[in-house]
Amino acid sequence: MIEQTRKTFTICKWTVGIVFLLFMAADAGSWYLSSKRRPIVMEELKNLVLVGTDSLYHLQLSTVNTNYLFGNASLLDVRILPDTNIYNKLVKLKRAPNNIYEIRVDKLTFWSFHPLRLFMDKKMDINQLLFEHPSIVMINKQLEFNENKPPRPNRSPYNYISKIFKEVSVHSIDFKDVSLKYISKNGPVPETDSLKNINISLKDWLIDAHSATDPSRLYLLKDVLINLNDYHYATPDSLYHIEVSELSFKASTGRLNIKKFALAPRYSEMDFGHVAGYAKERFNIKMTDISLNGINLPLYVKKQELVANEMNINYGSVSVFNNNELRGRGTMRMGKFPHQLLQSVKAPLTVKKLKLNSVDISYAEYDSESKQKGKITFENTSGTFLNVTNEAKAKAKDHTMLAGLDSYMMGKGKLHVDFKFDLNARDGAFSYSGQLTDMHGSALNAITKPLGMVKVKSGEVKKLAFNIVANDNRATGKMNFAYNDLSIGLLKKVEGKDRLVKQGLISMLANALVIHPDNPNTKGEFVAAHIDFERDPTNSFFTFIWKTLLQGIKYTVGLTPEKQAEISAQKARFEKMKSDRDLRREVRQKRKEIEEHKETHR
Repeated sequence: MIEQTRKTFTICKWTVGIVFLLFMAADAGSWYLSSKRRPIVMEELKNLVLVGTDSLYHLQLSTVNTNYLFGNASLLDVRILPDTNIYNKLVKLKRAPNNIYEIRVDKLTFWSFHPLRLFMDKKMDINQLLFEHPSIVMINKQLEFNENKPPRPNRSPYNYISKIFKEVSVHSIDFKDVSLKYISKNGPVPETDSLKNINISLKDWLIDAHSATDPSRLYLLKDVLINLNDYHYATPDSLYHIEVSELSFKASTGRLNIKKFALAPRYSEMDFGHVAGYAKERFNIKMTDISLNGINLPLYVKKQELVANEMNINYGSVSVFNNNELRGRGTMRMGKFPHQLLQSVKAPLTVKKLKLNSVDISYAEYDSESKQKGKITFENTSGTFLNVTNEAKAKAKDHTMLAGLDSYMMGKGKLHVDFKFDLNARDGAFSYSGQLTDMHGSALNAITKPLGMVKVKSGEVKKLAFNIVANDNRATGKMNFAYNDLSIGLLKKVEGKDRLVKQGLISMLANALVIHPDNPNTKGEFVAAHIDFERDPTNSFFTFIWKTLLQGIKYTVGLTPEKQAEISAQKARFEKMKSDRDLRREVRQKRKEIEEHKETHR
């Protein structure tokens, strides 16, 4: 038994030794073959790039290390650079692409290129081509002759490689941790942008006799995958950070997913305007679970035009704040409505349908008179935008962007609003209509007290319906506001006190003589307000909307300019009566003191 074990051990020992020697010999042979063929391989690779790209690109590298035993190879100090002279010739021949690239990478690795198949069948089959930490410069110049070309090469690369290979295929071309610089040469001055930490995977790249005409392929590829884990960017004015988390794109489905997006202000609400130097609106935007479907990748690559069938945003918040205690910049905010800003975006953009779900929207102001912040909220907002575009051809077919939104005003009243934006209107023309139902009036105190110096003591909103037509300068329309049991208190700011103080007598007069407590009243008479509001050109879109509606509410309840003037006049009379009474009291007091003085000296 022991003798048998010794024989088995000896056989295993010699087997392992022989295998090891064979492996070492094969490895030495691979090293020798690699050394001998290195100049040939380098020359073949350079020629392959040159011929395969119609002489547009040339390859530079310092050396090639090849392991034929495992079928791996690596290229060091790689540069793939365009030849501008060849590019200009191709432009004249109308064969140049819209994009040219400059690629620099310290190490490019070929994994499992199957040397036996390469030598015996003349087929280069590579499992993975890995670019580690590459630097890519993408230069875009839109050429008219490429306008309607399909996403395929002008000429099949197979015509160039067929003398060397029958087929070239790469299962995965991976760019890990890419630094991308984008240069647009479509305007009078080149524009530059950059991204970092991108991962790009090009799947199933194939050159054979049929791949160039295969309609299921995109530039000889079956698929393109793009991932960006975390992206942070400081805006040029240094007031915000743009943050993107977990971005992924799959070309075969045309679907883009973003886990989180944020436009994060770098300063607090009250500090923001001080840093900006004037009363500037502060936006705080947070969105989660964003998706775009039906993206046309070839169109984006060729023209940087983003076209998507549908965009979905599930959950998020948009907060806007302005400190009116600061001086305004005095800048006319003409052309700053949402649909006008969309037209100012330089890159062509079309989203056929944009759907919002559970987004909280708020607008707040710090008032210089009340020294308090007023805030209006639209909670759990959901709805759909149609025809979100700035692209000329799309607007030629339909120049109207529609939006239908449902929300809960102050988290209480149910609100529905329909917007209609004219995308071609130079004066920013748009219209909106909707209705608010079933809300207690006191819910509005969060905005009416600080910004209007009015407290809603009681009142039930039954239905507030409005229909407004507006542009950069003016809003006109009609409001039907049905309510019951309205009572208000007029407030004022008293020096030295943090809170607002009720003006008792004036409030009583307002409720008794001016305010309509019910609409319709006890006789069934209904007051409808006609709105004609002139916009302060320095006001924002949000301010314009709520001040327009506030005018309609004031007119409905009786606070017309005439009635407000009457209240002010009555207030002035009471103030004068009070002043006269105090003066008479002071005169009587002095007279009494004089008489008492005379009495004591008799």
